[in-house]
This record gives sequence, structure tokens and C-alpha cells, in this order.
Amino acid sequence: MKFAPIVDPAARKPAPKPVRVDLRIVFSLGTGLWAVALIVSIVLGVMGFEVTEACIVCVSGVIIGLLLLVWEHFDRWDYRRLGQ
Repeated sequence: MKFAPIVDPAARKPAPKPVRVDLRIVFSLGTGLWAVALIVSIVLGVMGFEVTEACIVCVSGVIIGLLLLVWEHFDRWDYRRLGQ
């Protein structure tokens, strides 16, 4: 019966364990894409286009990506330390 878990909490299936994902790959890929966009916007700026806002957004993306990589490093370090 579909309503059994709502009526009787003991009838629920156990929740699956969370999957530990390597976010370094995701953050590195995103930071790399922001860096490529920054290079493209700098090249367009040299060619005479107005790209000041685009450069600011790309620099912000690179900085946030680097900060997230630092956060992931310490989060992974804490996870390993607490797992022992």
C-alpha cells in the first residue's frame, strides 16, 4: 500500500547512505571554464569590444572556483580525519 509509510513509519524502507562525490573535478572544470571565458573576453577587449563587465564576472567566477577548491581540500581533510 502506498500510504503505509505515511501511516506507519516502521513500514518505511531505510534511507540510502549518502554518496561521497569528488568535488575537486567539478570545481576544477568550472574554474577552468571561467578562466577560458576570461581569456576570450580579454581577447575581445583587445580587439576593441566593451567587455569590462564580462571580465569582472569571469574574474569573480575564477576566484569563487579557487575558493571552492580550497574549501573542498579542507572538507576532504576533515572527512578523512574524522573517518579514522
